Amino acid sequence: MRTKTLLLTAALAAAGIASSMAQAVYSVNAVGYVNTTLKPGYNLVSNPLNASNNNITTVFAGVPGNTRVFTYSGTSFTTYTYVAAPLNRWTPDGNAIIAPGEGVFVFNPGTTDLTVTFVGEVPQGPLTTQLPTGLSIKSSQVPQAGLVSTDLKFPGAAGDKIFRYTPGTGYTTFQFVGAPLNRWTPNEPSVNVGEAFFVSVPQAKPWTRTFSVNS
Repeated sequence: MRTKTLLLTAALAAAGIASSMAQAVYSVNAVGYVNTTLKPGYNLVSNPLNASNNNITTVFAGVPGNTRVFTYSGTSFTTYTYVAAPLNRWTPDGNAIIAPGEGVFVFNPGTTDLTVTFVGEVPQGPLTTQLPTGLSIKSSQVPQAGLVSTDLKFPGAAGDKIFRYTPGTGYTTFQFVGAPLNRWTPNEPSVNVGEAFFVSVPQAKPWTRTFSVNS
């Protein structure tokens, strides 16, 4: 049986887990940080924790100049670029909100891996992310890796599609087939902590779950 959560409770001081994306998760009392490694070029990532302010300025603090974040409206992208010294700010602004459950493309302008550290609180209790009709970028609402439906409770239904993005490689497509199979094909996708993915659903619906670090 898969471990439900990758976060420790107050009984333990800290814990870590490595994934294929070279990520690590540590937590004390449901507050902690997540390290996500960005490959050179484009990466599809999420904000796995509730920060004090989930805007781009806070979530992506400390990134190098020319780092770009792309938010998706369902029809088009908006680009935010970090301008280094002497300005040290995002342009056109750093106010776009990236909440847990959502996702963005991030462009690493360097030639080596870049580690981004997300700091904040683990979302707990009843959680809901709205899945709009058509295409959107979504992610797990909590810092948990696993199978999208079995572990992360994604409400797969006939016609749903998930597109995982691998830096330097491209997209892998997964589709949910309805009755009598009622399963993902070619297999149920598994995602990492801090990873986002494109979702396409024929009809809007909520993605709901209840989560606690103590269970």
